[in-house]
Amino acid sequence: MALPSINPTSTAAWKKLEKHFKAVKSLEMKKLFAQDKDRANQMTINWEDFYVDYSKNRITSETFKLLLELAEETKLKEAIQAQFSGDIINKTEGREVLHTALRAKVTDAIMVDGKNVMPEVFQVKQKIETFSNQIISGNLKGFTGKAFTDVVNIGIGGSDLGPAMVVDTLQYYKNHLKTHFVSNIDGDHVNQVLKTLDPETTLFVIVSKTFTTQETLSNANTIKSWFLKHANQKDIAKHFVAVSTNIEKVKAFGIDQHNIFPMWNWVGGRFSLWSAVGLTISLSVGYKNFQSLLEGANKMDTHFKTVDFDQNIPVILALLSIWYNNFFKAESEAVIPYTQYMTQFATYLQQGIMESNGKNIDRNGHPVSYQTGTLIWGEPGTNSQHAFFQLIHQGTKLIPADFIGFAQSLHGNQDHQDKLMSNFFAQTEALLNGKTKAEVITELEQQSLSAEKIKTLTPYKVFEGNKPTNTIFIKKLTPESLGKLIAMYEHKIFVQGIIWNIYSYDQFGVELGKQLANKILKEFDNQTFANHDASTLNLLEFYKKNR
Repeated sequence: MALPSINPTSTAAWKKLEKHFKAVKSLEMKKLFAQDKDRANQMTINWEDFYVDYSKNRITSETFKLLLELAEETKLKEAIQAQFSGDIINKTEGREVLHTALRAKVTDAIMVDGKNVMPEVFQVKQKIETFSNQIISGNLKGFTGKAFTDVVNIGIGGSDLGPAMVVDTLQYYKNHLKTHFVSNIDGDHVNQVLKTLDPETTLFVIVSKTFTTQETLSNANTIKSWFLKHANQKDIAKHFVAVSTNIEKVKAFGIDQHNIFPMWNWVGGRFSLWSAVGLTISLSVGYKNFQSLLEGANKMDTHFKTVDFDQNIPVILALLSIWYNNFFKAESEAVIPYTQYMTQFATYLQQGIMESNGKNIDRNGHPVSYQTGTLIWGEPGTNSQHAFFQLIHQGTKLIPADFIGFAQSLHGNQDHQDKLMSNFFAQTEALLNGKTKAEVITELEQQSLSAEKIKTLTPYKVFEGNKPTNTIFIKKLTPESLGKLIAMYEHKIFVQGIIWNIYSYDQFGVELGKQLANKILKEFDNQTFANHDASTLNLLEFYKKNR
């Protein structure tokens, strides 16, 4: 079944939302709370260990009803069915979109080309488990008989961002192996990592679906050359493994066929951490924790697939995002996790969201006449409060924000946790209520300031409030809860793409720059530059003189 191809602006719901927006765009949320004492309860979802409060949004019950009508008119329910059924919904590349199969249960039957892929998925999982256990236990050793101490993941994009984010987020659960990530083609990056490594005790995981990605192969060959200064060609088989579909190129590199972990075309790179791309995750935190991550994602899959839209977490978050992006014209969203462990989470979401939904052609092949995609940014609280919260509170832009918090700390320091969470609660309350002119004057008067000073300072200290936030409150940061959270955002991406009538799972936008880079690279060898604009020619000449 093909995805529906419905221009959202042609729907009755969209037209109603445009009219409704004019009526409610200036509504103050704190007045909505005052009018409806049950608003917080009505706009909260308790699910498993998640407590999702979306009541601090600039919506009424009518807004919510119309957004749900939009989901219905754009045939979201049918699209969800098509994805989970293994239909070719990535039409431009002729592929299924089945990262959900990677965390499905062994008893599930998920068909691709008439074949149930679950036996193969679990066969690869078994291989990941066995290999991880052998490396972690020290039973599988390096070429001099020493146990491994370090693991280096070599990949870029989805082959780096997902595993790197999960390993960083789950540091609390890490074992003794030190984990490193090499992604950028910048030679300083790879050489800086190599400075810290012992070739006798380091395992290298090369992650590349095609085994042709320029950045990954350049880094892999640099590392291989470094390794061979200390070892022989035959020793590569003990220190290098690959996650790829290109078996012949991997073998030509020198990697033993038994150390190749397969990938599938029906898994997009930025959704691939659940596959063998997550091998470094399994090596870092152990296979049991990796499996818990998958189980958490599967629970969110089930929620997304089965729960009515008015109680469906990813659907609601996606609809709210569309409300702000397309009606309020808010171009960006902030993601603020209140845990230092999630320093890479917003970076990870940038690829997932901006590469997926940064499209200007719809599923009918026509240019879109409305905004798609959102700019995603963020840092952990409370650091971010001392960085960019000034813009969110008192700037001229409307910036919806997701606040992610955990009720329990991992190390058990309650004093620190209480201080952290007091900020977590205070910021969304401050963004909601702001501070009125009268409140500012009262506050300044208590400081015994002169009337002139009070008059001068007052406008600078007023907070208009009415800034929308979602609160995603989770009991504890665990592999399972992280799996749920990542899958929640994956499904949010899917919902937005369906309603915007775009293909979320190709990424042709990354190709042009790569093509031109290959052309310029050849010109470096020839020492001549041609067919470039004047600016680029000047830059190339400057580089030529100074390289």
